[in-house]
This record gives sequence, structure tokens and C-alpha cells, in this order.
Amino acid sequence: MRDLTDPALSRRVLLRNSAALAAGAALGAVPLGAGRAFAADADIAGQWPNVAAMLEKYVSDRKVAGMTAAIGWGAKAPGFMMRGKEGLDDPDAVGPDSLFRIYSMTKPVTGMAAMILIDEGKLGLDQPLADLLPKFAKMQVQVTPDGSITDLKPATTAITIRHLLTHTAGLGYTIVQKGPIKKAYEAAGLIPGQISRLALPGLDSSKPVGSLALFADRLAAMPLVYEPGTQWSYSVALDLLGRVIEVASGRPFDRFLHERIFGPTGMTSTWFQVPASEQHRLTGNYSPQMGLLIPLDPPRSSIYLGKPAFPFGGAGLVSSPRDYDRFLEMLAGYGKIGGKRVMSELAVRVGTSNLLPEGTKTAGTFADGAGFGAGGRVGLGGDAGTYGWGGAAGTVAFVNMKYGLRASLFTQYMPSEAYPVHTEFPKAIQADLAAQRTRG
Repeated sequence: MRDLTDPALSRRVLLRNSAALAAGAALGAVPLGAGRAFAADADIAGQWPNVAAMLEKYVSDRKVAGMTAAIGWGAKAPGFMMRGKEGLDDPDAVGPDSLFRIYSMTKPVTGMAAMILIDEGKLGLDQPLADLLPKFAKMQVQVTPDGSITDLKPATTAITIRHLLTHTAGLGYTIVQKGPIKKAYEAAGLIPGQISRLALPGLDSSKPVGSLALFADRLAAMPLVYEPGTQWSYSVALDLLGRVIEVASGRPFDRFLHERIFGPTGMTSTWFQVPASEQHRLTGNYSPQMGLLIPLDPPRSSIYLGKPAFPFGGAGLVSSPRDYDRFLEMLAGYGKIGGKRVMSELAVRVGTSNLLPEGTKTAGTFADGAGFGAGGRVGLGGDAGTYGWGGAAGTVAFVNMKYGLRASLFTQYMPSEAYPVHTEFPKAIQADLAAQRTRG
């Protein structure tokens, strides 16, 4: 077994992956220039009219209760656009410090936590998962994806940390898989997320297991859907990576995030459990149905006010637009924010680059036509220089690593495909950038 305490080992892997990396490509063919300094909490609708129009339309048409966008350049303070309220029956206007369920926007945070450990030599990018979690040493693969869970074949490739970071480990997901494998995941409590305390039609009523360790053990007993390294398939990989981070760091996953990312970055409003004292900032989550917004998770009784079964590294965080912008600012600064080094430049460069194994099939998936880095898509919105991801309740965020442009959008509705927010927001940003270029 390799010596995980040898920093040179993982650093060689990082350097090998960064050898062909440039700082990143521009958003399409639009020269972004140096950007502008925005006053903190200023409404910047005049500078981003297409983004403003998007927010105005969604709120005025009552498709959502409220919507907030944050846009910034480099280390400069972000500007915000806010329309609507924190809830349909909430008198408080939505704003930079409102709390949103960011769901899968948790994945880039977990991915960057893993990159910290890779940079420190406590993990290797291409290290077998079984080095840390031995129960994953001899995995079985479904002969037919989503078919029989007894018609199996031995995996010929070991799952690696790279595979977990890029959704190429062959693992399943209850929100993606069908048939026997989906039912087996649910029966085993492999439910890496939460939506509501309410018993609503269509919501999964299965209960997640009580710890990350148990989650990992039960997952190891499940067949893989695909041979590792062959197919991009959205999965529980980033949740499993939370357990890997615990083992490699010797710290509980949620504590590691607080000590190594949230604290140093100044993210004071990002949690797996919303403190009771902050409940008043929590927005309502809704389901659009026949022109109405049906409450899914009312803030006063939100499931996020209680302690989760375990810290869901794939979809468990609640955050504010201001807080998540600080995470993006840290990435835009190649690991630095406010003069403080949170991650190494090399770790950020590699983590925001395309880490997909050579030959991975992505056709017809969320990664189609793009790359994938540490928990986030490289080329979000079709722009080669961007890194980021979206969430199941209508949030999306990305950063352009060459120019330091960072942009995020926050609202709350499910399912995410009810509206095309994830594609509309990057397009609105592009349109406004093109207009800014024309104006000079």
C-alpha cells in the first residue's frame, strides 16, 4: 500500500494533471476585461439587464416567491439583485443573507475539501478507494444497468478518488436509477438528502442511514451500475467522498468543512443544520403545480432545523448568496481570499479542470459536451473556462477561472426541471457580458 503521508506522492499526481492546464478559457468569445467594482449590497440591475429581467419575470409571474443573484469580479465585493420575498406568506424581502437549500451545490464544496487532502498528500487523485475503505475492494457490476441486481460480473477496474470526484465510479443514485437497484438503495437507507417533514405525494419516504460510516458500508454491498471509469453517471459519489474525507483527515466530515473551508473563507451562514436563531432567514421551498406554488418545506417547521441523519456531502448544505459567493471568490483567487490562503493554487487549478478519465462516455448526461472537475462541471453553461454546478431547488453558481467572474442565482422550487433556470442564468450572464463589451 502506498504511503499516504508522503506529500510528494499526491503532489506528483496534481502536477501531472496540471501540466496541460491553462488558467481557463473566456466565457465563449467574450473578452471580459478587468471587471467593475460593485458596492456591497448594491442592486446592479442596470449593469446586468438580462439577469434582472429574468428575476423580474419569475417573481412577477409568481413562478417563485423570490430570487436573488450575486455577481462579482476577482476579489472585489459582489453586487446583488433581489426580487420577491423569502416566502409567499413571509413579509421579509429576499436578500444576500437569506438562507437557501443549495442541495447539489454542496458537491463542489466537498470536491474542494478532497482537493485539500490530495494536495497535503493524505489522499491521491488516482488512489484506489479500497485503500481507505477496504469493503470496496471487490465490487460487482450489473450486467445490465438498472436491470437485475443478481445478474452481476466482477468489476475489472478499482474505484479511485478521481472516479468519486467526477461521477465515474459506477455508483447509483435514487434520483436517477430505476428498477431493482433503486429499490435496493432505498431499502438500505442509501438516501443522501432530505426534502421535507411533510408526507407529500411523490416524495420519497425512505429514511437515510444514521451515519456516514454505515452509509459507506451499505453502499459497498451494493452492485455498481457501471464499470468504474467508463460512464459519467450522476451518483452518491460525493456523499461517499464525505466518508473518505473523514478517514483520510481523522476528523468528522462536517467539522473538516468548518475548520478548513467555512471558517477560513469567512462563510458564517453555511450549515447542514440551520440554527434555531437563524430560522427567520430561511426561505420557503415550493413545488410548482398547475400554476400554484405548493409548500414543500415551510421555514418554521423545516426539516433543516433538525440534525440530519449524517452530513450529506452531495446535497446537504444550506447557504446564503453572500456566503456562497465567498466560496466562489476563494476559487477565483486560486485559493486565497482576503489575503488568507485557504487552498493551494495548484489544488484549485486541478480541481477546477477536467478530471474525467480518458474515454469516459458522457453523451446524453449532464456532462455532455463539457468536462467535469472536483464535484462540478467544467464548462457550465457551455463556457469552457467555467467551473460550477446547480442545485435541485433552483440554485446555480459558477466561476470563470481566467477572469475571476463569479455568478450565482438562488431561488427555491422543486423539481429543478420545472423551470429552465440552470440554463437561463448562464445565458443571461453571457448576453449582458456581450452588451458590456459592445458598450466598451
